[in-house]
Amino acid sequence: MGPLAGLRVIELASIGPGPMCAMLLADLGADVLRIDRTEPSGLGVPVDKKFEVSGRNRRSVALDFKQPAGRDAALRLIDRADVLIEGWRPGVAERLGLGPAECHARNPGLVYGRMTGFGQTGPLASAAGHDLNYIALTGALHAIGPAGGKPVPPLNLVGDYGGGALYLAFGLMAAVFERSRSGQGQVVDAAMVDGASSLMSIFHGLQAAGRWDDSRRGANLLDGGAPFYDTYETADGKHVALGPLEPKFFAEFVQRTGLDERFVKRQYDPRLWPEMREAIAARMREKTRDEWCALLEGTDACFAPVLTLSEAPRHHHAAERGAFIDLDGVVQAAPAPRFSRSVPDTPRPPVAPGTHTAAVLAEAGFSADEIAALRASGAAVGA
Repeated sequence: MGPLAGLRVIELASIGPGPMCAMLLADLGADVLRIDRTEPSGLGVPVDKKFEVSGRNRRSVALDFKQPAGRDAALRLIDRADVLIEGWRPGVAERLGLGPAECHARNPGLVYGRMTGFGQTGPLASAAGHDLNYIALTGALHAIGPAGGKPVPPLNLVGDYGGGALYLAFGLMAAVFERSRSGQGQVVDAAMVDGASSLMSIFHGLQAAGRWDDSRRGANLLDGGAPFYDTYETADGKHVALGPLEPKFFAEFVQRTGLDERFVKRQYDPRLWPEMREAIAARMREKTRDEWCALLEGTDACFAPVLTLSEAPRHHHAAERGAFIDLDGVVQAAPAPRFSRSVPDTPRPPVAPGTHTAAVLAEAGFSADEIAALRASGAAVGA
């Protein structure tokens, strides 16, 4: 079930944003078939497949693309697909005979999604890189970090997942919608540098308006420069996040914490920010994180405790909403977003490469003799 039920997706196995995008589509009901290579692959670190959360909710066929029989088997599977996701360096799919030209010659309506760091064109297109390199080119990394300190990696959320997986998923669905009118497929070139740059749109606007200092970190309204949009240590060594940007919310925060009322009148006066920060920091250190939760959580003071990965699923708000699920002993986020009518099924745990090789090939019309020949040659491998 789910809003994407009936959408058939082929994922050519990769790492990072490609699998994340495929997970998003599969979580919402798409039938995603991952074509794994016959040699080991994965996150880039040795972990059991059950821990590769972004690999959940799909079947797997393992094929050797370097063998003509393996490539041809992949093309026969792609013939039946609505969408393809490919996350290799530019030119790799073409060298394997699985590029857009080959696929569209057989399946003109295919939406061919390409996920890269630097894009399919440009002087850096073929260069190796990772999330941190991509967001470094967009201005995002420069803007993240403490005042007077160096830029800080924001995990790999901004490039891989925000600027990569989410923009690819959005682009794929836009192309599927356009196909409903034109009847034609097309290539979606999703580059992490493009997506991360798009995410920075508001800050380009603020800079142009003279409301953002690009020369310093930790000096602006949303980068920790404002004392009322930052994190603070509590009496027990934990932290809380404060975000009462609007005057009415800041006034409530000041009233509930007993801070000096003059801070309300001069909230946006940077000359007062150092004194304000010291006062807020001193007040937050007077109570434990849980004590501040009891006083401020659920109010309009724009407050939240800073939770660990282990604590987040146990928070009462997440528990009430069923925001996390347990698959095969691995706690992970439930599918998002939510739908009022076409509610997706509970995801299935990740599987080992080739788990469904024989079944999927048979479903696609391969005869028993063809499947046996593929397996005997090593062009197809079962779990």
